[in-house]
Amino acid sequence: MVGRETTKLLSPLWRRLRLLISRAVVTRTDSAKGLQILQLDLLRDETREVEHIEPYGFTARPLKGAEAIAAAVGGARGHLVALLTTDRRYRKKGLAEGEVALYTDEGDELVFKRGRIVRLNAGSAVEVTAPEVTINGNLNVTGDAVIGGKSFLGHRHPGDSGGTTGEPI
Repeated sequence: MVGRETTKLLSPLWRRLRLLISRAVVTRTDSAKGLQILQLDLLRDETREVEHIEPYGFTARPLKGAEAIAAAVGGARGHLVALLTTDRRYRKKGLAEGEVALYTDEGDELVFKRGRIVRLNAGSAVEVTAPEVTINGNLNVTGDAVIGGKSFLGHRHPGDSGGTTGEPI
């Protein structure tokens, strides 16, 4: 059985351990600096601006109302950092085991599905900027293809004996 003196001695340590990791709600973001800054509502009446530690090569600017996990570096509550953010309002649901997705609150998504299938859903357009694009395999286009400003579906050529060719089939 733990005595009163032991409890009194361990109480401050236990309190500090409980404050090492906290849940928070994002209230504001600033992505202009080297590390993104998040303003977080943590414990009751505790609002802090903290650095958001993100994995190399990945970044996202969370929306107001997203949730975060904050950690006190070195046990110092004055040096909190956000380790990750999530937003249950927009999280992609229904993935099969092993599937991975990138998604936005607007419904755009890049899903790495089982069977080595990659699906891209974009609301209005997909833009590729590269000096060269190579596709190894078949390309199936169900709508029109505009190449060099010319519509494939409405493209015509002069015929050998006058007139014009028909639409591509």
